[in-house]
Amino acid sequence: MTAGTMRIQRALARAGIASRRKAEELVAAGRVSVNGAIARTGQIVTPTKDTILVDGKKISAPPPVKWYLLYKPSGVLTTASDPEGRATVFDLVPETPGLTYVGRLDYMTEGLLLMTTDGDAAHALTHPSTGVERTYVATVRGNAPAAVTQARRGIALDDGVVEITSITATPAGNRTWSLEITLTEGRNREVRRLCEAVGLEVLRLIRVQFGPITLGKLEPGEVRALTSKERRLLEAMAQPVG
Repeated sequence: MTAGTMRIQRALARAGIASRRKAEELVAAGRVSVNGAIARTGQIVTPTKDTILVDGKKISAPPPVKWYLLYKPSGVLTTASDPEGRATVFDLVPETPGLTYVGRLDYMTEGLLLMTTDGDAAHALTHPSTGVERTYVATVRGNAPAAVTQARRGIALDDGVVEITSITATPAGNRTWSLEITLTEGRNREVRRLCEAVGLEVLRLIRVQFGPITLGKLEPGEVRALTSKERRLLEAMAQPVG
């Protein structure tokens, strides 16, 4: 697909007509047309150029997709709201209708968190089948060299074996180590549970990279819009195969 194009059911969902599943039902029922012809499920459209009707009524082109990179600080929740009134990631980004996060970071973990109004892309990028790499840097205490050797042999947690792309440890002073880990999964507290399993105490945990996007020079709590190049890279990774 080229920039600005998408499947018809996604265009209907982005325009707020219906969920993607309901949009598929509308198309299958013959209630949607594109440029005067009955739409087909999976048909590729350009909402800003094509005339799309649902039950004879023209739909508006969906608003431009927003993408943000947030340096999530420690002690901030990755959730839309908290009944206890604690700070959430949505308190740190511009108020944007339809905004969601791309995967979670737990309460005490900090670092790179992508946020977007493209829910389909957010879902695709975090689905195990996409295999997007995530890189973390943990400050740990314990026998890190032995832990690295053990981790490379394979560590089984209660929800399966951890798929590690790479893991290295370098001395960080004061009897601590800097542990860099790259994974292709986003299971709940996976890095912390891995460290616990190999006998390491985590003092600090930062996600520094997600796919092609790096944290760069952002400071905790800072946010910036993604560049057009970064957006294209992510959207290409999020496209379904075939």
